[in-house]
Amino acid sequence: MEKLKSIRKQKGYTQQQIADILATDVSNYSRKENGDVKIYDEEWEKLAKALDVAVEEIKEEKSATVVQNLTFNDSSTNNQSGNYNQYCNIPTYLLENQQEYINLLKEQIDILKAENAKLKKK
Repeated sequence: MEKLKSIRKQKGYTQQQIADILATDVSNYSRKENGDVKIYDEEWEKLAKALDVAVEEIKEEKSATVVQNLTFNDSSTNNQSGNYNQYCNIPTYLLENQQEYINLLKEQIDILKAENAKLKKK
C-alpha cells in the first residue's frame, strides 16, 4: 500500500497516530499498511478523512491469492487420496482475516511462553 504510506508520511502522521484513528494497535495498522491485512471500506473512508484526501488517492486493492497442492485425507478409511494440483480461488479477505487471527495467536503464544518461563524460575 505504497500510496497510503507515502501520503501518511507526507502529511507527517506516524503509524501510531493512524492506528489510533482506526482504533487498532500499531502492529495491526503496520500490517494493513504493508498489505498483509485487508483494509476495509469504512477504514479507507476514515484514512482518507484523516489524511484529507480522496479515497481514490490512497486506496489500492490486492487480488485474491491462489492456493494449490492441497492434500486430501479421508479419515473414515485412513486412506490418503494423495496430492492434487487443484487450484482454489480463495477471497483475499478470508485469507487476510485468517492471517490476522494467526498473528494474534502468535502474539498470545509469545506472552504465554514468557509467563511460563517466569513461573519456571520461581
